[in-house]
Amino acid sequence: MKEVTAVFDIGRTNKKFFLFDADFNEVYREYIRFEEITDEDGYPTEDLEGLEKWVKEVFDRMLDAPEFDIVSLNFSCYGASLVHIDENGKVLTPLYNYMKPMKEEVYDAFYEKYGPEHEFARVTGSPRSGMLNTGMQMYWLKITQPETFRKIKCSLHLPQYLSYLFTGVPASEHTSIGCHTILWNYEKNNYHEWVFQEEIDKVLPPIVATDKTIPKKYKDKIVQIGPGIHDSSSALLRYVQNTTDHFLLVSTGTWSIAINPFTQGMLTLEDIRNGSLFNMRIDGSPVKVSRLFLGNEYKLQVKALAAHFNVSEDYHKTVRFNQETFFEIDKYFEPMFKWISISGKNEPDKTKIPYDRFEHAYHQLMIELVLLQVESIKITAGDNQIEKLYIDGGFSDNDVYIKLLSHYLRNMELRTTNSSLGSALGAAIAISDTEFNSKFLKKIIF
Repeated sequence: MKEVTAVFDIGRTNKKFFLFDADFNEVYREYIRFEEITDEDGYPTEDLEGLEKWVKEVFDRMLDAPEFDIVSLNFSCYGASLVHIDENGKVLTPLYNYMKPMKEEVYDAFYEKYGPEHEFARVTGSPRSGMLNTGMQMYWLKITQPETFRKIKCSLHLPQYLSYLFTGVPASEHTSIGCHTILWNYEKNNYHEWVFQEEIDKVLPPIVATDKTIPKKYKDKIVQIGPGIHDSSSALLRYVQNTTDHFLLVSTGTWSIAINPFTQGMLTLEDIRNGSLFNMRIDGSPVKVSRLFLGNEYKLQVKALAAHFNVSEDYHKTVRFNQETFFEIDKYFEPMFKWISISGKNEPDKTKIPYDRFEHAYHQLMIELVLLQVESIKITAGDNQIEKLYIDGGFSDNDVYIKLLSHYLRNMELRTTNSSLGSALGAAIAISDTEFNSKFLKKIIF
C-alpha cells in the first residue's frame, strides 16, 4: 500500500479531494459540485449539510481503498466562511454567503464605535468588505440575531470546522483568523480590542499552529489530522518554503488574489484606498494582497457571450490566443463590457458587442479583464523590485489570459504552475515533516 496524505480542497464552486504520495505527487483526485441552497432571507449559500456528508463519505470510502494507506488528512477552504455551533455541536445558522448584502446601519454602528474606518482597516489589514470580513459577520449576527448568538459555544472558520468534524476538537488557526477578517490587530499581534469588548473572543477557540496534527483512529488506522488552512495562504506556502527569490504569486479562481510575501511594515492609507489588504502566513506574519473578483466576473460574462453568439457555454474553453486578433482590437481599443460583479475604470453604461465572431468578443473580454489584473498586480507589488511572477489556479490553463499577461508585464518572468493543485498541495505541505531543499519548487510545481 502507498502511504498518502489526503486533502479536501473546498472552493466556492468546485469541491475537490486529493491524495499525495510521500514525494507530493498527486496519485488520486475527485471533484464534485453542489447546488446552492438559500438562507432564511432567500439568499444563495453553501449546502453545508451536503458538503459534510460528501467529505465523510469520500474519506470513509478511501480508507478502504486497497492501494492507499492514508496517514494524514488536512483541509484547504475558501475564506470569509463561519460555522457557529452550540454546546451540543449543532450548527446554528446557514454558512452565510460572503456576498450577502449587509445593511448600512450595521457598518455605521460598528465604525462609530471602533473607527475611524481607514485607521481601523490599516491596523487590521481589512478594508470594509461586509460579510467578507468574518468579524463583521459575527458583529452582524450579534446585533441582528442576539438569541442565536447567545447559543454559540464556538465559531469556526470552514477549514477548522471540517477538521472538527473528524477530530471533535474545535480550534482556530492563524491563516483563517488573519485573512481580511477585521479580527486581528497586526500592530499588537493579537485580536483587536473590539473582539474583547464585544466578547467575540469567548466563542473563538484557542489558536493552534497550522502544522499541528491530532491523531485519530479510523478503521484500525491512526490518521494525523491537521487544523485546516485558508486557501490563499495555502497556495503561497509551497513557494515561500522553497525559494528566497523575490516573487509575486497570483492565485486564480473565483477570486484572483495577487500576493506579495515580501511586504515590509504595515499597510499605508494609500494601500487601503487602492483596495489592498493583509492575508496571514502560517507564522502569523502579514502578507500584502490585492483581490479581484476575476473568476466570478469571467463566468458571468462568458455565459452571456455564449448566449449572444448561440454557442455552447463551454465554447470559451476552446479559444486560444490569436495575435492578429489581439493587434486588431488593441489598435483601436476601447472598453466594451459593463461589469456585473466588479468595478473598473471607463466602463460603458452597458455592454456593446460589435463583433460577429465569438473569438473576437472573447479576446476583447480577456483584454479588459487582464488589464484589471495587471493593475491589481502592480498595486500589490508596490515599490518592490519583483522580477518573477507565478500564476496558479484555474486561469493558469487559460492561454489567452497567460499570453496577455505576459504581454502587459514584459518586465517580469512569468511562470504557470499546476492549476489543480495550488491550495491542496500547500495543505499537504503544511502538515508534512519533510525536509525540503532548493530543488523541491521545480519538482512539484513546474
